[in-house]
Amino acid sequence: MLEGKSIAVLGVGKLGEALISGLLKDKALKPEQIQGTVARDGSIERVSQRLKIKVGRDNKACVAGKDIIILAVKPQNMDKVLREISEVLQPEQMLVSVAASVTTAFVEQRLTADNPVVRAMPNTPSVINVGMTGLCGGKHAKQDHLSTCEAIFKCVGQTVFVEEHLMDAVTALSASGPAYLYVVIESLAEAGVKLGIPRETSTLLAAQTMLGASTMVLDSKSHPAMLKDTVTTPAGCTIDGLMELEEGKLRVTLIKAVVKAAERARELVHSQNQNYK
Repeated sequence: MLEGKSIAVLGVGKLGEALISGLLKDKALKPEQIQGTVARDGSIERVSQRLKIKVGRDNKACVAGKDIIILAVKPQNMDKVLREISEVLQPEQMLVSVAASVTTAFVEQRLTADNPVVRAMPNTPSVINVGMTGLCGGKHAKQDHLSTCEAIFKCVGQTVFVEEHLMDAVTALSASGPAYLYVVIESLAEAGVKLGIPRETSTLLAAQTMLGASTMVLDSKSHPAMLKDTVTTPAGCTIDGLMELEEGKLRVTLIKAVVKAAERARELVHSQNQNYK
């Protein structure tokens, strides 16, 4: 889907770099097919040397003639950047926003043409190519646009398509999710330290166990509850540990954390729309 395509990445920060690195690593694109912009002059040389692509600060020049424009700028800068580039965009150019809480309608309303717009919500593990990205299309995005966008984000992990009204939930679950799981890993590691295991070893045990459990869910496609039952032997030690988790309401607390984060994401969407009406 990406053969012969050219891409402009506006805002080559950590996520922008991750996407470009993934595209180049998978040989989906060549360096000469990608161009990027940065916010400061001091970043131009660093990004250019690291990624071997053309980098500058002129957003309008960067998007000229490109098939795909990835909007990797901060949400609070999105309005300014869109108004800046809208006058030079051609109708066939596709825009992909990776800014949290910025809707496809928000982007479309600031364009002068009916450009196809796709909204993407990747998470931070994308920087090591094990990310999770939620995708949805705007009103002018066709199936080929969605497939092209999917090909981009598959270079840095897994993808899933959802209706746009679910994107706040995706943000709360997979984009914020790593933070919740870091707390779980940290807590398990602390327990190991409490029991006498050296901290470095305990952290390795906890993190690798989390990785292994996640891989089991993905590879087996079994329900997590079924996999849990395979570990929980009658009258064994695991059931005692699970009883403590239930008593501490870990399950409910995690559910409430995701719901609360989704509510906050919806508030940010409303705030964005109110600020730029």
